Amino acid sequence: MTRRSAMGELPPDWFLKVRLKLRHLQLFLALDDHRNLHRAAASLSMSQPAASKLLGELEERLGVRLFERHSRGVEPNWYGEVAVRHARNILSSLQQTGDELNALNAGNAGAVSVGTVMAPAVTLLSRALERVHRQLPGLKVNVDVDVSPALVPRLLEGELDMVISRIPAGFDPGHFVFEEIGEEAISVVCRREHPLADVASPTLAEMTAYPWSLQPPGALMRQRVDHLLMYHDLSPPTRIINTSDVLVSLALVANSDTLTVTSREVAELLCDPQRFRVLPTEEALSVQPYGLITLRQKRLSPGAAALTTLLREVIAEGWAGSP
Repeated sequence: MTRRSAMGELPPDWFLKVRLKLRHLQLFLALDDHRNLHRAAASLSMSQPAASKLLGELEERLGVRLFERHSRGVEPNWYGEVAVRHARNILSSLQQTGDELNALNAGNAGAVSVGTVMAPAVTLLSRALERVHRQLPGLKVNVDVDVSPALVPRLLEGELDMVISRIPAGFDPGHFVFEEIGEEAISVVCRREHPLADVASPTLAEMTAYPWSLQPPGALMRQRVDHLLMYHDLSPPTRIINTSDVLVSLALVANSDTLTVTSREVAELLCDPQRFRVLPTEEALSVQPYGLITLRQKRLSPGAAALTTLLREVIAEGWAGSP
């Protein structure tokens, strides 16, 4: 059973009073990753008794147990989950500090990590990156493309400096600065030889007779399609392949009568009119607005600040990606 806290309220400099060390933070992560004291100690080139003593001394100073010991190993309790989460943030920030110092020492302009959903990666972000590299040719930029529920936790954990996405349900908006960019227009795509390709106004009912490749249930585009079918009192297609990989979907579309839904920007970039056709729909399709998201309490690095400024410039100039 988790022991109740005997430490009272921690002062602002609690980490100095309990003599918190980086080794403690590394041990928190190793224990969370391995859930076994012996394996965690070995991963840090420590003996098991030394690791046990290091953890025990800190728990004694705090007056609260962080990890529960049992016959199967160790597991963080509520207090431990908090410690592990912030340890990851601190160590990630220190690693990024080293990357930026190395880059500056080598005459570069530092590093920035950006997460984005698909549509702005195709147009908005690519334009801003072209500009930032003219201004800061030595800036190292890492770009990860994923869905919002995967990107925002990485922003909170310090792995990303900013994301271009939506704030998923369940996250406190107070942690973020959200600068709205616009809605994401979406298109239904088929192969050029599809039976519906030359139909002037195919109905949704006609489309549902064919196989579909869609984002997994719960993803934003999938929700839009599901709600659209429900609104028109239509049953979902009987054959659906679930994948978040747009290239897999387009490969299926190119080689069969499968339909898919993707952002308008992706359709314009990847769907050669000689091979694909964007089907007209009974109503314009889009998903909720996305925006530039940064952490309210985190100061951006010089490289991240420069990229953010250029992103805002591209948006202010009337970014073509807005529907």
